[in-house]
Amino acid sequence: MASLSLPVRLAFGVGQLAEAVKNSGFNVFLLFFYNQVLGVSASLTGLALAAALVVDAISDPVVGSYSDKLRTRYGRRHPLIALAAVPMALCFYLLFNPPEGLSDLAYFFWLLTFAVAVRLSLTFYHIPHLALGAELAEGYQERSSLYAASTFFGFLGGALFVPISYRWFFPTTEAFNPGLLNAAAYQSWSLFSALVIVAAIWICALGTLSELPRLLSKSYAPAPKVSPRQVLGEFLAAFSNRSFRAIFFGMMLSTFILAVESIFNPFMGFHFWGMTTEQLSLIPLFQLAGLVASLVALGPLTRIIEKKWLLVGSAVLVILNINAPIVLALAEVSWLPDRGTQAMLIILIISGFLTAFLGPMIFATVNSMFADITDEHELETGHRREGVIFAVRGFAVKVNSSLGIVLGGFLLDLIAFPKGAKMGTVDDEIVWQLGFIAGPATSVFSTIGVLCYLFYRIDRRRHQEILDALGDRPGDGGGMLESGGEGGAPIALAVGDHKAQDGSR
Repeated sequence: MASLSLPVRLAFGVGQLAEAVKNSGFNVFLLFFYNQVLGVSASLTGLALAAALVVDAISDPVVGSYSDKLRTRYGRRHPLIALAAVPMALCFYLLFNPPEGLSDLAYFFWLLTFAVAVRLSLTFYHIPHLALGAELAEGYQERSSLYAASTFFGFLGGALFVPISYRWFFPTTEAFNPGLLNAAAYQSWSLFSALVIVAAIWICALGTLSELPRLLSKSYAPAPKVSPRQVLGEFLAAFSNRSFRAIFFGMMLSTFILAVESIFNPFMGFHFWGMTTEQLSLIPLFQLAGLVASLVALGPLTRIIEKKWLLVGSAVLVILNINAPIVLALAEVSWLPDRGTQAMLIILIISGFLTAFLGPMIFATVNSMFADITDEHELETGHRREGVIFAVRGFAVKVNSSLGIVLGGFLLDLIAFPKGAKMGTVDDEIVWQLGFIAGPATSVFSTIGVLCYLFYRIDRRRHQEILDALGDRPGDGGGMLESGGEGGAPIALAVGDHKAQDGSR
């Protein structure tokens, strides 16, 4: 079984910086920019972002299926990854630089157009990138390690990008408090973001090319034509796997709530906690320590604890960690420090450290579990569909995120949060409602999502049984290849020395 070099692991992980920039831009800055700076209603802004997610979600299975069947001299995934960089960066820049003086409806269509364009171009990177990881790393433990590297860089990107943005581009001034109200700063900030996106994706594509000969040596059936009927059939076939259903529906609930909370996060930092951009920029810096600790601990923990239990335990701790300070503040307990003080900032830093320590364990474990599901799916159906499996995963995230964004924007308007609000000017009742929604009200659904993970069934023993059945142990023959033709039945093909041909998974 092939072992990946450190440069390949790092290059694969660096690619996640591009998605980290996009996620930070959308989660922290985008709705705030259109609602608080341009004055577009939160409901209308949320509707545009949600519509973009729906279009993006539909594209995921198509891109996943297409990448599974793509045959080029540079493999199935690398061409799509490399070509996604420039369109994604350009559209991200335009998203934050609309013409001045437009009506709310015109801003809505500008936001919708370029949010769709950013997300579509991201899909051509994100889905092939996840699927490439399942191809590059073939063992139960090695997959956890590779996806841990990717998750680490994703969190690292967010932990560095947000404080750099706050301090370099959006400092607090007398005219702009919070600093994100400074409309002129978004042009240089978005250009900087676009350059990071291009660099990260191209480093990923070029840095993993050394594995291309091994990937090209794998045996695949002739690529069938991609059609709507076939994509739908492959999409539905993924649900035949019990473990897939468990992770899918757990993620559905969790991502719905994360989307609602992402709408509220910048408002919480400035108006609920009373922090400036300079104070908030310190939290991600301390999260870096949590990321490093997580990277060190993840390997040993995945060797000791089964993936399912690591996922469930980490998710429960994250829910408790995020909610504890919010609930205490809502209850106005006497010993909790005042909002905006250094003592409260220390509490938020500790909470951020713990979230940064646990978060990579959740996301790395989930991605690794989906990669293991591709093996079991191949055993059950005869089809090797990394792209489809990860595309359906992406579909779940994006559809539910769209619903969460719509709900989040609607709730902001429902509590009548004022536009262009400076710190200290928002009514206390509105601030309390903001915290209640972002904290305990949404955590009920996150908890139900965690319960879904309990139905996942692939452990080390089961995964080894799958590899044995597929003929992936050294010295074993046999394997499963996709059937040719649209909608064809699975065909099991015995292949002499499958390990030599396929590189073994």
